[in-house]
This record gives sequence, C-alpha cells and structure tokens, in this order.
Amino acid sequence: MMRIQKILKAGVAGAMVTLIAASAYAAGGAAEKMAADADVAKLPGVVLTQKLADGLPPSIKSSGVLKVATDLTPPISFHGEDGKLIGIDADIAAALGVILGLDVEMTDVGAGAAIVPSILAKRFDLSISGINDDPELEKQVDVIDYMYDATTIMTIKDNPLAIKGLEDLCGKKVAVPVGTFQAKMVEAASAKCATPVNIMSIPKMPDVLQAVRTGRADATFNGYATSVYTTEHQTGNGKGLQALPDIRLAVGYLGMLTAKDNPQLRDSVVAALQQMVDSGAYETIMKKWSLGPLAVKTVKVNDAASMPAD
Repeated sequence: MMRIQKILKAGVAGAMVTLIAASAYAAGGAAEKMAADADVAKLPGVVLTQKLADGLPPSIKSSGVLKVATDLTPPISFHGEDGKLIGIDADIAAALGVILGLDVEMTDVGAGAAIVPSILAKRFDLSISGINDDPELEKQVDVIDYMYDATTIMTIKDNPLAIKGLEDLCGKKVAVPVGTFQAKMVEAASAKCATPVNIMSIPKMPDVLQAVRTGRADATFNGYATSVYTTEHQTGNGKGLQALPDIRLAVGYLGMLTAKDNPQLRDSVVAALQQMVDSGAYETIMKKWSLGPLAVKTVKVNDAASMPAD
C-alpha cells in the first residue's frame, strides 16, 4: 500500500451521544445465516480448526452461534439481486464460521452509526463492516484490522463542478452518513473554508449515494474501495456517480469490532483470519471483489496509530 498523505485522524469518542441516538433509528434487518458458498468452502485454510474453536468464549461455544453486525457498503457488504447479503464481509463471515465451527448469523443493522452501540450493548458479538479504525475508537472497543482502505470524493458522473480537492468543496452540498469517519473528515474540511460546506447528514450510505445521484448533494466522502466499485457498477435511479481516483485521503485500516471484555473471541477471530491469510484464502476473497491491493499481510489489533501521518 503506497504511503499517501493522511489528512485526518478523526476520533469517535466525542460522537458517542450521536452514535447511541443513531441506534434508535437503525432498525436493521433480520439475521441471515451465512453458509459458505462452494467457491469459499473449497479454499485452502477454510476448514474446521479445533484448536481455535476450543479457544472461543464458553457462551459462544455453548450456543454454537456467532452474532455479527454489518451495514451496507458495497463491495464490502451489500444485498445481491436475491436480497441476500454478499460481498467481502459475507464471504469472510462464512469462512470464519467453518474455521470456528459456528453458525454465523449476520444482520444488516441499517446504519453504520449503529455498529459501535450494538457491540457495546452486547447485541452482537462481532461486527464485520467497513469501519475505519481510529485510536479513539480503540478506547471503546477492540478493532481487528482486516483490510486497508482510503477515502475519496464522489461526484455526479463527469464531475461537472470540476472538484479536484478538499478546497473545492467549500460552499458545496456534501452528503455523509451520520456519525462516521467520513462525517468527521468533511467537518474538518469545512472548518478551513471561508464559505462552510453545507453538510447533509443522512443515516444510510445507500441514501447518501442516491442524494448525489439525484443532485440533492454535490458530492460525498466515501471509502476508496466502495467508491471505485460503485463507479464500475452503477445502480439505482438518477445520474451515475464517479469516484475521483486521484484523491486518496486518510489511508488506514478497516476493522472488525469486538467488546473490550471479550478477548477470547477477539483472539480466536484474529487467529482464524491469519489462518486464511497464510493459506491464501483471504487474498482470493479480496481479489474476487477486485480489492486485492487492499489486502493485509498480517492481521493486527488496535493498530491504527501505526499508520503514517504523511
């Protein structure tokens, strides 16, 4: 991963009230059992590993179920044409179920801002979602750093406003998901503007993208991987979207979250993921979704501070 200027290390501790409030409206969907498809089940390393299964917390071993929270950020996690959860997270969740000998129930919680409260409230054991790791986040939960990402800007197709950088967002309407890393980024950018950014806070990322498509917003901040995927796979009504690939901001990790008082689960998941990395299964899944360059070589925990500031 090339070293790119990191413009912001935004914390989430100050947004905790917003996050908790957000959980009230994030009704989410029903739990979905994640069974490994044939292309995942046959991967090397995706096999029951009794030593890792034995290391799970007693409560999870006795229930035989791992409850996982996610939200929709294609191609990391999204609904296929049949309505089922698919993407990198769905494949990894299914593989973890095989390795740890568990049934994995994955739930779309409806909004990224609901993820942290749902883990703190013990509604879910683990989140597998495109959440940016951050030192402030690590004070609340343990973060398993399972892939890289950056942030870019998305506009309407052909970029009619000729946005080339953060300074071009001053005075523009920028939509962002509530309580997210990207929301903090646009707030920081706006503070440097003579004419502030008109920030539109919207609960769900799909609705954020639709706001840009339909012209309600001029742009959005979004994960680099998701933005590139969305550019290549236009969906929904309204004008198409375009990622600005030359803009790569805040390079860092995306993380899975576990409660601070659940180190057994954290360590079991880390070991299972590292088994997937070492066997090549993890890289195969990343390449399947066209994100091979974002693959990590070593699964780390709470490692956000190691990412370069420049």
